[in-house]
Amino acid sequence: MGYGIKLKVWGDYALFSRPEMRVERVSYDVMTPSVARGILEAVHWKPAISWRIDRIHVLNPIVFDNIRRNEVESKASKRKTEIYATEERQQRASLVLKDVAYIIEAHFEMTDKQGEEDTPEKHYNIFLRRARQGQCFHRPYFGTREFPVQFELIEDDGDIANSVHSGTVDLGYMLLDQTYQLNDKGEVVEVTPYFFRAEMINGIVEVPSRREAMR
Repeated sequence: MGYGIKLKVWGDYALFSRPEMRVERVSYDVMTPSVARGILEAVHWKPAISWRIDRIHVLNPIVFDNIRRNEVESKASKRKTEIYATEERQQRASLVLKDVAYIIEAHFEMTDKQGEEDTPEKHYNIFLRRARQGQCFHRPYFGTREFPVQFELIEDDGDIANSVHSGTVDLGYMLLDQTYQLNDKGEVVEVTPYFFRAEMINGIVEVPSRREAMR
């Protein structure tokens, strides 16, 4: 295992979209590992390191709320570089989480893209410095840019708040990660999802490695 970190994250709303719900968005009960990794990468990421999520602490009660959001019908691409929101706007219902707070426990591993100056100590200290100062390359968000993330570094285990959850809760199958196969033009031709059977035990979700997950 590489250098470990703990980061507390919280926000007013979150939408961790379930992939089987394609029209009306429905959130998972808790934050997914892929969203957690995206938050860490927003604070610090380089090709030389790869973040691995170890566990997610669920601090607040799981409360859902129905809202309506404006979306556009299509996505920007190389062929379609302009989208006119007034022409493609759609209003859709979303089942989102309200008043969320988590602690992300994670570590990073060095990749085969590391250079001579890339050391674990260097990237670990960069992350600590940026997290302490609240710096990020872009504002992380809980599933959608409408729901920004606030964060702070946890440096003492005594600072970890107790969860309101107790016992074991089966959260069902949850998206762990996705890999992308590209063609010669750099276009995505195949997406392989990885799922795992998520359980929350006393407010903690243990996250398996991709090798331990099911395709």
